[in-house]
Amino acid sequence: MEIGRKTETWGSKFGFIMAAVGSSVGLGNFWRFPYTAGENGGGAFIIIYLLCVAFVGLPLLMAEYSMGRKSGMSAIEGVQSLARAESKSLNWGIVGWVGTITATFILSFYVVISAWLMAFTLQALGGNFTGMDAASSGANFNNTIGQGEHPLVSKWYMLLLLAIFLIANIAVVGRGVKGGIERAATILMPAFFIMLVVVVGFGLATGDAASAAEFLLTPKWDQVGFNTFLEAIGQAFFSIGIGVGLMITYGAYLSRSTNIPRSSGIVAGSDTMVALVAGFAIFPVVFAAGLDPAGGPSLFFVSMPVAFGSIPGGAIIAVVFFALALFAAFTSSISLLEVSVSWLEERQGVTRLGAAMGMGFILFVVGAAYVFSLEYLDFVDFVTGNILLPLGGLLAVIFAGWVLSRDMMTSEIGEGFTMNVWRFLMRWFVPAFLGFVLFFGFFDKIQQQYNVQLPGFMTQLLGPNNELAPVEELDVQPPAEETETDAGAGSETLS
Repeated sequence: MEIGRKTETWGSKFGFIMAAVGSSVGLGNFWRFPYTAGENGGGAFIIIYLLCVAFVGLPLLMAEYSMGRKSGMSAIEGVQSLARAESKSLNWGIVGWVGTITATFILSFYVVISAWLMAFTLQALGGNFTGMDAASSGANFNNTIGQGEHPLVSKWYMLLLLAIFLIANIAVVGRGVKGGIERAATILMPAFFIMLVVVVGFGLATGDAASAAEFLLTPKWDQVGFNTFLEAIGQAFFSIGIGVGLMITYGAYLSRSTNIPRSSGIVAGSDTMVALVAGFAIFPVVFAAGLDPAGGPSLFFVSMPVAFGSIPGGAIIAVVFFALALFAAFTSSISLLEVSVSWLEERQGVTRLGAAMGMGFILFVVGAAYVFSLEYLDFVDFVTGNILLPLGGLLAVIFAGWVLSRDMMTSEIGEGFTMNVWRFLMRWFVPAFLGFVLFFGFFDKIQQQYNVQLPGFMTQLLGPNNELAPVEELDVQPPAEETETDAGAGSETLS
């Protein structure tokens, strides 16, 4: 079967930046980063996180854009073509395969959580949160996702929203890079940033900004431990969207005039800025309402409705807030869908719209399984977040740093100081860090999530087993008493 090199390119540098930033900015920026920072040393965690972005995330992002533009093909075919050009084994195509499979797995539960967001946006439009307390908000969340009253009716409603969300994804991706993804991003991302400013302004004006700043920014070095570094490395790596073949795919549409180091810095910086600012969109309102800043989906789907319902003007801002999150989810989902569609489109006789429709149908079937059996979300999160993502990133680093020649990468990044620093980090520093995340992150997850007792020295490093509740027990309690629900564990890998 003949494979076609990409001929379409981004229409403008602005369009590419908006699409790339949209792919990086996701739900994890809103509900995972602020809570993780607050619970892992506040300002100390943020300092460590910024270092991880600069020395781990940014070099890998540059590598993926470079590999994509050099090959001009999808992640799978592109890596194989680069290996062929360097007279290396085509088995290095596993870099693209792991990334593409990971992107599809993540998207399979991302679309389900996006359907939840659609439901809550509609509830906000209906003014349902006014006067809502913690108990009723928890019950509302359970009812919405089909775990409360009338579960079958709620699940069918979720399937309808899931179908609508996927049809929107198919419509955008099916229209191509320039006419679909880029056009959507140039409309949605500016609107996203305007809404983010509105929500932050509302939070600072009406909420408890002092408590939020103390929670997020005060360096608490006594809370910094081994797990803090593990969390910071993982968050920096996963938030940007590297290791899933996405940035290789987007790089294939880059024009030769695009400066990859500069563009990579803008994308990584924008993603980090949104993660930092998001805390001031959420926590001033949470603290003003006297709620406990619990993490994960409980913060998003239980605490925030209570907070908005108890503050003057909150009913209007709730609409903006959930629409903001829905925009972030949509721009990320179309990017993840493009990874597999790009590969299928290269096959002779397969149209882009046909590939998008085919993948959309598969995602709907898998998503329907999650809607009716939420415990599978936790397992897929474990496989993607603790095995496939760091493994894909590690393979990409080894391939770019050790398999591809300096001359090949210089043609994309340029010669000089930037290239020297990039090559040193990619050959020596980044592989060690990602191997660190893959090894210790895996064992930390199975200890915390599956109650596995680790050897003594690893328990001292990672901390004791928390003995979490089994995944079957999906029960959202009032915010002051709750723990993160297993249904939203997938949020840990949402970038």
